[in-house]
Amino acid sequence: GVGKTTLIQKVTQALKSSGIPIDGFYTEEVREGGRRTGFDVVTLSGKRGPLSRVSSDSSTSRREYRVGQYVVDLVSFEQLVLPMLRNVNHGSDAEKKICVIDEIGKMELFSQAFIRAVRQTLTGSGTVVLGTIPIPKGKPLDLVEEIRSRKDVKVFNVS
Repeated sequence: GVGKTTLIQKVTQALKSSGIPIDGFYTEEVREGGRRTGFDVVTLSGKRGPLSRVSSDSSTSRREYRVGQYVVDLVSFEQLVLPMLRNVNHGSDAEKKICVIDEIGKMELFSQAFIRAVRQTLTGSGTVVLGTIPIPKGKPLDLVEEIRSRKDVKVFNVS
């Protein structure tokens, strides 16, 4: 809630209007009647789908991924994000581009395919990643700490 996504959206608009090739996604709050009911994934090409929604019951059904009160819709997330990341990773080196990944957090990290795709994007030549990671609280998230400690990563704290 400090403004990471707002910052990402403004940077993305500035880069797009400068004609720089950019692709990726951001997460956006979904609100109903003034309260947050979940998050959507929005791709820069304009596709949107649920990332998570508040769950009304506390019982965990089969294969349910939860973060606090939210149930993560892994299928929707992967259907939107994975094709876009594959596309970024398989572009020719001549087409250097920026890939926006907002965010690499607890909800997104339930997807093993997403973890692999992020690693591939980070090691791919020619792709600059503009991403957001959470400040560590509680148990460290392996991929987040791996990214934070990379020599080719510059971390800015947003407050």
